[in-house]
Amino acid sequence: MRILQIVTLITPDGAYGGPVRVAINQSRALVEAGHDVEVVAGALGFNGDMPAIFMEFPVRLFAAQTVVPRAGFAGLTSAPLLLWLTMNVRHFDVVHIHLARDFVTLPSAAIVRAARIPYIVQTHGMIDASNHLLAGPLDTVLTKPVLKRATQVLYLTDREAADLTELTNGRLALRYLPNGVPSTAGRVQGNSSLEVLFLARLHKRKRPLQFVEMAIALHKAFPDVQFRLVGPDEGEAKSVQEAIAKANLGDAILWEGALDPVHTLDRMSQADLYVLPSVDEPFPMSVLEALSLGLPVVVGRSCGLAERVRANGCGTVFDESLNGLTEAVAEYLADQGKRNSAGIRAQQIVKQCFSMNAVADELQVAYEMLVVGRSRSWHGWAKWPRRIEEGSTD
Repeated sequence: MRILQIVTLITPDGAYGGPVRVAINQSRALVEAGHDVEVVAGALGFNGDMPAIFMEFPVRLFAAQTVVPRAGFAGLTSAPLLLWLTMNVRHFDVVHIHLARDFVTLPSAAIVRAARIPYIVQTHGMIDASNHLLAGPLDTVLTKPVLKRATQVLYLTDREAADLTELTNGRLALRYLPNGVPSTAGRVQGNSSLEVLFLARLHKRKRPLQFVEMAIALHKAFPDVQFRLVGPDEGEAKSVQEAIAKANLGDAILWEGALDPVHTLDRMSQADLYVLPSVDEPFPMSVLEALSLGLPVVVGRSCGLAERVRANGCGTVFDESLNGLTEAVAEYLADQGKRNSAGIRAQQIVKQCFSMNAVADELQVAYEMLVVGRSRSWHGWAKWPRRIEEGSTD
């Protein structure tokens, strides 16, 4: 089967985050299952010719441009990508679009729809209620038609499903599909000192400054612990650096800057505890990857994985206050047994519920149903399992 995956943006520092990792992970697993998969994306930040390999997987990248200033990723488009897609879309059996409110994936979906090629969209929590002035007109012209006419709309959380249903004022072909992670070799053992890691974009929603404030509060009680931030600047680097400098704690707290995404798992494997204090995080790949390495995690209560973490004892869910974060991290630093037992449960839950093989199997079923022509009937889709995990409900 020839499968095309479309994602908005690829950059050397992985600034677009989870959707790119999801697309690459899915594509790699589908290739291993015998399919012909191509990943295309807009691109920024590369010197010279566009790379043909990203995260050790073949990609086709096209220069991206900003068409709406100060709109972030939403203001991007890629005319070369859209032209290539128009010329080549009929060479594929199915198209999988990692959809956001932007001028890369939404026009791509419109092109695919016009060519009458069956397509699936996966929104990664990126299409939700928005007060942005551009959102209303864009939703009317592109977002709603694209969602309604998609053969399948893959979602991560019940909140995301509700947002999508409310946006379109009607029934969508919604199906739950979790993110998955490949099997890993586990953590690097034998580090001389404990390390607490924040690995994410330095964006206000990720709250890297709260991580720094927590580290400062804990340094006196745990003077030998290293607190590290890794990730590209998305507006908070200046505040983070100023707070670190003002604390004057030497190398106890450091921002290491951005890291090539191919190296993030290796970097994460050197840590002892992974902390992501962000709010309204739909389904963070970084948390799944930490769990796959056997790292206990600390996440906020609005994280889409919070209930999983709490129920399985593979980490701690805090109340999103600074005191709550500080107390949660202190418990792990003071208790090696707690770290070890949570780490064991972390790897168990990933194997049970977030295996990349299980995700790839479900995608193959979906794609095959499209190709044989049953996808245009809701009743045909009703036979596809609504959840990978047993016992869960919409």
